[in-house]
Amino acid sequence: MVNSGDQTDLQSGFFEESGELSSSHPQFAEICTALYERELLYLAHNSPNNISIMRRKVGGLPYHVRSVARFLLDNSSPLAIDAHNGSWFAKQATQCPNTNKTPDILFSWLVKYADYGLVLPVLIESMEGKHIELDAIDKISLPSEGVHLNKHGWFDFRGEQLTPDDNKHISKALLKPSKANLTAACCGHTWRHKGKGINRSLQLREMRLSTQINWKGFTLRAKK
Repeated sequence: MVNSGDQTDLQSGFFEESGELSSSHPQFAEICTALYERELLYLAHNSPNNISIMRRKVGGLPYHVRSVARFLLDNSSPLAIDAHNGSWFAKQATQCPNTNKTPDILFSWLVKYADYGLVLPVLIESMEGKHIELDAIDKISLPSEGVHLNKHGWFDFRGEQLTPDDNKHISKALLKPSKANLTAACCGHTWRHKGKGINRSLQLREMRLSTQINWKGFTLRAKK
C-alpha cells in the first residue's frame, strides 16, 4: 500500500525528473498530471503481486508519461486533445463502428500489411455493451494465418479469436483499422444496448499505442 506521504514523494520525483515543465507547452504539466494520476489509480487497484514488477512499472512512469504528453501536444492525428483529462477527444458515433465485420476484406488486408508492432482495433462485446480497444501485433504465424496481439492473444486473419477468454460472457473480434474504429478506440467510446455509454479511460499502455497509429493508411509501411 502507498500512503499519502509516499505518493507525494513519487509525484515530486516525477516532476523533478521531467525537468521540462517551466519551458514546455503551457498544457504539458496538466496533461502529465492527468496521465500520471490516472495510471497511479489504475495500479493501486490492479497492482501486480510481484513487488519488483510494480517498482519497474512505477519507475518507468516518468518516461512514458512525458512521451505520451509530448505526442498529444505535437501530432498529426485527426483527433483533438482534452488536456484536463490527458486524453483524445472526438464526436462519438451513434452506433459502434464495424459491428458488421468483414472477414474477407480483413483477411486480404492482413496478408498484405500484418507486421510486428502494427496497432489494430479489437471489438469487445459483452452483456453490458460494446467498445473497441487498441492492441498491437507481437507474433505472426503465416502457415496458420494468425496474428498474436500483446494483450488479447491469437486471432486468425479473418478476425476470429483463437485464444479462449477467461470471461465466457465476453467475445472479441479483430477489425480492419479505419478512421472510425480507431477514433472510437482512442477516445474510449462505449455503447450500451440503448445507445451511447460513458467513455472509458485509457490506461497508459493504450495511450502509448495511440501515438503509434499511422493515420494515412494505418500500416507500418507504405502501400505498394
